[in-house]
Amino acid sequence: MNKIRKGDEVIVLAGRDKKRRGTVLEMVGEDRVLVEGVNVVKKHARPNPSLGTAGGIVEKTLPIHISNVAVFNSASGKGERVSIKVEQVEGKRKAVRVFRSSGAVVGAKA
Repeated sequence: MNKIRKGDEVIVLAGRDKKRRGTVLEMVGEDRVLVEGVNVVKKHARPNPSLGTAGGIVEKTLPIHISNVAVFNSASGKGERVSIKVEQVEGKRKAVRVFRSSGAVVGAKA
């Protein structure tokens, strides 16, 4: 079970975009995430008439390593570490993600 998932609100811990927040758009491989509005670069694109694409400067979002982001805790207002806790629910075992500092479930409405 991954500690960071698609749809989580994360905060960047290191790099050019440090302290910026965004939503995880997708997981790229096992150790990289694509975060909305973070690590945006400008790429020079050559026109391709057969595909109908125009040339120019295109902004593109690149993935960032998962170690450089932390799940944002809205209750405390900062990024925090996440652990996985196994609970018994109706006779079945279920793994849930919880914040290490408070023990609150990640994504639960407070």
